[in-house]
Amino acid sequence: MTIIVKNGVISPEEQAKYVDYIKTANPGREIESVELYLDGDYVDIDYKLEPAPFQRIRRITGYLVGTLDRFNNAKRSEVEDRVKHNM
Repeated sequence: MTIIVKNGVISPEEQAKYVDYIKTANPGREIESVELYLDGDYVDIDYKLEPAPFQRIRRITGYLVGTLDRFNNAKRSEVEDRVKHNM
């Protein structure tokens, strides 16, 4: 994680408090970068989070599924026989 301070100086302890604030507002997400811009008595915070993992969920034979692990052979066969449409 990179922290960039613009238009002034902020102590490492204060930087850590801003990072903690961002982590509290975004639980379970990792921070990629933080930019702190000092404007008098105010601090503008701009941050970028690491991309969230994406899991594909499909509706197959009436069920919402991410993987086919729990399907029996008949359901797996239905999935393989489906006609896939391109956009």
